[in-house]
Amino acid sequence: MADALVVAALLLTAGAATGVVLTRDPGRQAIVLSGYGLALGVLFVVLQAPDVAMSQIGVGTVVLPLLVVLALRAARTAGKAARKRAAAREEDGA
Repeated sequence: MADALVVAALLLTAGAATGVVLTRDPGRQAIVLSGYGLALGVLFVVLQAPDVAMSQIGVGTVVLPLLVVLALRAARTAGKAARKRAAAREEDGA
């Protein structure tokens, strides 16, 4: 019974990792990454490491995807601002 649970948790983790790799859109990838963090947390619980599981769920499910989403937002905002500055310079120079 325990071996089947470990195999199931490993398959869940492998499936979630494959999903992260195959997702192309960075915003969606952050969401899938959160699921992968949760799958790893479940794996750690099954392997009887609850302290590691709690850390993984906190960091891998919440903090890391949040940092990715915030970095994407900052990059998009900076890109829009740079395009506006370039358009303004182009108008002044023309």
